[in-house]
Amino acid sequence: MKPITILQPQKIVFGTGCIKNFEEDYLKLGYKRLFVLTAPPIIPLIESTIDALTKAGVSIEVFSNILAEPSLGDFNEILKVAREFGADSVVGIGGGSVLDVAKLVAAFVGSDQKAEDCFGTGFINKKGLWLACLPTTAGTGSEVSPNAILLDERDKLKKGIVSPYLLADVAYVDPALTMTVPSKVTADTGMDALTHCIEAYTNKFAHPAVDIYAIQGIRLIAANLLRAVKDGNDVEAREALALGSLYGGLVLGPVNTAAVHALSYPLGGEFHIPHGLSNAILLPSVMKFNRPANLKKYAEVAVACGAPVGKDDDETAQNGVDFICELSKAVGIPQKLTDLNIPQSAVDGMAKAAMEVQRLLKNNPREVTEQDAKDIYNSLY
Repeated sequence: MKPITILQPQKIVFGTGCIKNFEEDYLKLGYKRLFVLTAPPIIPLIESTIDALTKAGVSIEVFSNILAEPSLGDFNEILKVAREFGADSVVGIGGGSVLDVAKLVAAFVGSDQKAEDCFGTGFINKKGLWLACLPTTAGTGSEVSPNAILLDERDKLKKGIVSPYLLADVAYVDPALTMTVPSKVTADTGMDALTHCIEAYTNKFAHPAVDIYAIQGIRLIAANLLRAVKDGNDVEAREALALGSLYGGLVLGPVNTAAVHALSYPLGGEFHIPHGLSNAILLPSVMKFNRPANLKKYAEVAVACGAPVGKDDDETAQNGVDFICELSKAVGIPQKLTDLNIPQSAVDGMAKAAMEVQRLLKNNPREVTEQDAKDIYNSLY
């Protein structure tokens, strides 16, 4: 078995209502200046927590003006606010963009490094402030991953910063925080989490030590996503999605994603399509492209999804691709790039930009050339 490094927060708390654990744990630590990153729809869900911490003597600065796809410029403005506040600790309570920004604020607020110099893997040189992450979507898995994504306006491309120093000290995964998420966001983020698990399970660096997370994540999300989209108050489905998303996050550090994510970056960078939706629309097409390169694993994905078992791995794997196509349609994911107002004339530029994301393309089970990328994009018109 090849070596693998598995990084995750020192502490992960999972369960409905565990935001109370965050409150109790934080007060024991003795920090006094907490920088809270969140989004406007989340504020009503965390008011009681903010009140309790304030009454206990904690000074709190709440920053909630985070755009869905934050840019390098956005981040630097937020970092300035955190420095002026004099934060000694950080918490992110929100979707993937909020959590990514919280991770970067904690890392850079006391550092003389710049985020723009740290794109890639392993460039942050020290641990930052104490950090907790509480996801409100299920989701990106950012709460347990060492990755953070920003849009680099200089070349209109989303880029990753990857470092063990971006890991949260604690992740609190409270499915109750996802209950008010609209059905469209539930669908987009759920397909994103499913993409994490499928790409980790089938890519060139897949490993038995994390396959167990990936395959269980596939089972949970495939069986519960449509339920949660149809009824946001389905507690059992919400808990299953939150756990599946957590598993998807745990595989990001050791194994990471592949061509779906690489090809999705230009959609977000140039056309500002949300990350989850970008992955969701590309997933079936990339699975069709990759399937011949790893039939056994794709057949196992199909079985985990609950798709019919065929006469051989080839047929079973195809049944899995068909299942993902139907699930995508059922939860309301657009099936064509024209539905996202992306003109076909943009394909060549997107393919060229996707080729820059070799950090992820190198993981793909099948080599992706620039022409392949064009063909995948063109199949969505």
